[in-house]
Amino acid sequence: MSAPHNIIAIVYDYDQTLSPNYMQDEVLFPTFGIDAKRFWKHCGELVKVHGYDNELAYMKALLDYLEIDRPTNARLQELGANLKFFPGLPEMFEQFGQGLLTPQHQAHGIRVEHYIISSGLKALIDGSALAKHVRAIFGCEFAEDREGRISFPRRVISHTQKTQYLFRINKGLLEHAQDVNDHMPADLRPVPFPHMIYVGDGPTDVPCFTVVRQHGGQAIAVYNAQDPSRSSFKKCYQLSTHADRVRHIAPADYRAGSHLRLLLEQMVEEVATRMIERRARDIESGTVRAPTHSD
Repeated sequence: MSAPHNIIAIVYDYDQTLSPNYMQDEVLFPTFGIDAKRFWKHCGELVKVHGYDNELAYMKALLDYLEIDRPTNARLQELGANLKFFPGLPEMFEQFGQGLLTPQHQAHGIRVEHYIISSGLKALIDGSALAKHVRAIFGCEFAEDREGRISFPRRVISHTQKTQYLFRINKGLLEHAQDVNDHMPADLRPVPFPHMIYVGDGPTDVPCFTVVRQHGGQAIAVYNAQDPSRSSFKKCYQLSTHADRVRHIAPADYRAGSHLRLLLEQMVEEVATRMIERRARDIESGTVRAPTHSD
């Protein structure tokens, strides 16, 4: 028996995609008095001199800087409530649940689900205003020591490892205890890639852009239109015009009527309509006509 295939998944990166700020800069550094320039310089040294992966470098640097003041994951989640987002968020998530799909789409049980895959800290996003609107959040995590303070990286998600979570969404294996490498026939996977839209902001999203597009899904690169250096726009322009990683780029404005919002709404509508058309074809091809009596 095949899966119903009634889910359209919109998957987002976090930093520079849903928020104009890096989450560490926005809520961690001010709270704990960490100098951002020194912090990121230390991370760079860990990577270049000591061979650390980027994500492990910033997690180690955070532990180094906090030392005895290390917080609990619960405290990090509290800080996540202060995260800020691009215009239109989190309102878009609420609006997508009201009137985005037509009555015909809804009658077929079609729905939109949102997911976040980030190389940032999951605990911060868990505490943000976005958390209640998304089906699952995947990000880097700290384990805690006996006193409940963050002590060691428990899970690290690099930009290449983010593709694993696309397959988790594709297969419906959202719990880490479930082995994403288990074989699953395509017709049993609840979210086929053609029903998936990935939204990211730059080169670190290239692996996800590539996987989604190669498997028939859609990809959008977003940029900060308020960036005076235009570097945010140039990254997206490069991805679209020269690297052919995405077909669409748009300002990271999630308000109704914006370019990005129109793209997302149109993509969702087209995927939902294809779902209904495919079901009609499947029913037609699987129907055995009753014999008729001829004179």
